Amino acid sequence: MRVPAGNPLKHRTGAGSVSGPARSELEVLYRISVAVQQVVREAEGSPHRGDVVAMGADGTPTEELDRLAETEILKALDAEGVDWNLLSEEIGHVSRGGENTLVVDPIDGTSNALRNLPFSTVSLALGRRDLSGIEMGLVRDLHRGTTYWAARGQGAFRDGRRIRTRTWNARSEIFFVNLGRPSTERATRLAAKSRRIRSLGCASLEILMVAQGSADGYFFENAPETRNLRVTDVAGAYRILLEAGGGVGDSTGRSIDAFPLTVERRTSVFAWGDPALHERAKEEGYL
Repeated sequence: MRVPAGNPLKHRTGAGSVSGPARSELEVLYRISVAVQQVVREAEGSPHRGDVVAMGADGTPTEELDRLAETEILKALDAEGVDWNLLSEEIGHVSRGGENTLVVDPIDGTSNALRNLPFSTVSLALGRRDLSGIEMGLVRDLHRGTTYWAARGQGAFRDGRRIRTRTWNARSEIFFVNLGRPSTERATRLAAKSRRIRSLGCASLEILMVAQGSADGYFFENAPETRNLRVTDVAGAYRILLEAGGGVGDSTGRSIDAFPLTVERRTSVFAWGDPALHERAKEEGYL
């Protein structure tokens, strides 16, 4: 894993740029993402990176690799001198005196990272209250170093180039669907109706595939509810997909805009690129 040099946010102008206060805040997020990627790269040869070292605030085990990434994020926030609060699935909510909260999944796709599968990210989102209050998101692919970002009202970008969702076509559709023992009958039904199915085990990256027009939709619903996704899994990609022209709801297509910034709640997710797919999915029994 190579950590690329340079910051694409600093060198893009015109259509590829984000302006105003959001630019400087996104640059902070970018530097944090690079620091996390560096830590993950340095830990690649450690025999202890998969050791369970604690129970996370969300009630799931915390591996050493997650702890290293989260610790690096806290160090970076101090070094940047920002007062953002922190919400992370490992340590929960940390009040740092600010109005905004940085919603973090230090490593989305930890199981992939521990098995050297190239599908994991660091997911960062800045906002307040709930998903509708997320002002910007930045997600970095920890294997390729590709970085996606968006700020409210300013479009979505991959390494500085504008990305947009695609127009849905049933003949060539591709869905990302989470399948396995915990997945619901609804997930299985959607997979059976879809032309092509993929699954990466990394929610943020799969939603970003919809945002950049590589896929048409993403679906995640497990049973019981406690096996579903946290806001930390989706907050960064949520803002990026919306700015790219798509939408995000729960497994029935209902809005999750009011989903609170807490690790104590879970939700199913249906993300789409083309609003026509959202409507057709409900009409034809995809959902």
